Amino acid sequence: MKSGTSGLSNVSSLLSVWECRVKKHRQHQKKEQERKERSALARIEQQWHYHIYSRTLTAQQRNLLNSYLQNTHSAELKVAGEGQQLEVLAKQDEVADGEALLFYLSGEQWKDFPKDLEWKTFLLEWHVSDTKIQKLPDYLASFSLLRVLDLPKNELCELPSDIGQLGELRQLNVSYNRLSHVPAELGMCENLQRLEICGNRQLSELPFELNTLKRLIHLDIAENGFVSIPVCVLRMSALQLLNLSDNRLSDLPQDMDRLSELETLILHKNHLSYLPDCLTNIITLKMIVVSGAELVCVPTRLCSNPTIKFIRLYDGLDSDGKKNKETEQIKNCTAKGQEAKKDESDREEMKNSREKEFMDAYVSLLKDRDDVPYSTTKVTISCVL
Repeated sequence: MKSGTSGLSNVSSLLSVWECRVKKHRQHQKKEQERKERSALARIEQQWHYHIYSRTLTAQQRNLLNSYLQNTHSAELKVAGEGQQLEVLAKQDEVADGEALLFYLSGEQWKDFPKDLEWKTFLLEWHVSDTKIQKLPDYLASFSLLRVLDLPKNELCELPSDIGQLGELRQLNVSYNRLSHVPAELGMCENLQRLEICGNRQLSELPFELNTLKRLIHLDIAENGFVSIPVCVLRMSALQLLNLSDNRLSDLPQDMDRLSELETLILHKNHLSYLPDCLTNIITLKMIVVSGAELVCVPTRLCSNPTIKFIRLYDGLDSDGKKNKETEQIKNCTAKGQEAKKDESDREEMKNSREKEFMDAYVSLLKDRDDVPYSTTKVTISCVL
């Protein structure tokens, strides 16, 4: 009996020692993984892929590319129209923070990304627009040096959670796609400075995890379905420009003054009946753009402050009447008219896109002017368009 007890004791001791070793091994693996992530392995991998890519070029192309890179010029990777091959084109425009490799893709013939893009992880910027692409590639996370992800006017239905692994990302533009939600992992991109998600009509909320974007200075969530300002937005303390136009907002929160660095606030085409007094506490505020006959209460210190450019837009009645009539006709269309409805939707989206481009240019121009009109009309804007 005594020997049996002794045997169980020995087994228990061995099991304890084994568990201790396993625990130490796992801790060592975790530390080793963290060390690798902090090391230069990622950059070495980028350089290795670059050298592999360079070997596919002719001597003349390789010398041209290296020449521009050594002189801190940018090289653009552009998609050839017919052969669907990636070719290198030199460009002499200097980039502010050093040389860059840019990837461009455009055209409705594209429904997926080129296959050989996977091996060009040395790229710093993607510019993809006006395609039929619905999904980002599974290898997106391997582009660890990516700084700009510019993806407007495609057919993206979702953003992958892997986007949170792009730690160097500075700018993200996914405007005018088909997004209905934004992944919480985007909050891990703590270096993000500019985020544009306008024109995704099914998008009505943002995850609270985006409150970690403390370096974000430009947020554009216009032309979506927001009925209130997402809580995470009020935690983005570095915001300088916030565009909430063309949503379904009926009021603004009383703690808007959390955005202590805000300079430009764009609110036109909502359902606001008043502006809160807390906006007068934002001493950095320089411009407010609002609209609508529903807005009947505005703090005097806001609209009469000489340091704030207060722009009020008024919709034209004729324009609204025409729009309502067109909408009614679309609703009554038969099966034959479904295609016309889609075309009308596409035209409306294009019109909204152009109107937004005009408004962005208009607001940018007003920033440099000493005197600005107190109000203008949507009719004038439509005529310009």
